[in-house]
Amino acid sequence: MGGSYLELVAVVDPTKAGETVFGRWVESRASVSGRPLGWAVRTPDLDEVARRLNLSVQTGSRTTPSGDELRWRTAGVDQVVAEPSLPFFIEWDAKTPFPGLAAVSHRAGNARISRLVLDGSSSRLAEWLGGDQLPILVNEGKPAVTAVHISTDSGEIVLGV
Repeated sequence: MGGSYLELVAVVDPTKAGETVFGRWVESRASVSGRPLGWAVRTPDLDEVARRLNLSVQTGSRTTPSGDELRWRTAGVDQVVAEPSLPFFIEWDAKTPFPGLAAVSHRAGNARISRLVLDGSSSRLAEWLGGDQLPILVNEGKPAVTAVHISTDSGEIVLGV
């Protein structure tokens, strides 16, 4: 999906998921509403974002089915669990290829995330993002990710709502 990508996350091992805030979040919310659970913003300087927002940084990794190891660091997951209209921040390791650049063939053709629809506070989101402008629509309401709009060669796909 070029500069963005969509990741579907599920719990395979509930005991292992229970060891992390992220795992507990996914396990408790993934099947509740059918809505997207959360979202992330990629940054080249996670340490600066973490300093600005007073967030702790965690490391993560996983091995792909082909045996490649993906590594990343995140900040803000704890806060996002409580306020899902906010993104957590992710910085991919320099040796990890960005997942959005992976070659994918889909019957809908080329695809990209064109818009994210959230419920929450637009001023709170703007403060959290630190002035970055993204294709986001924020409706005032209880914090949630409402929909992800994906533009494809064959038309628009909307996840959520």
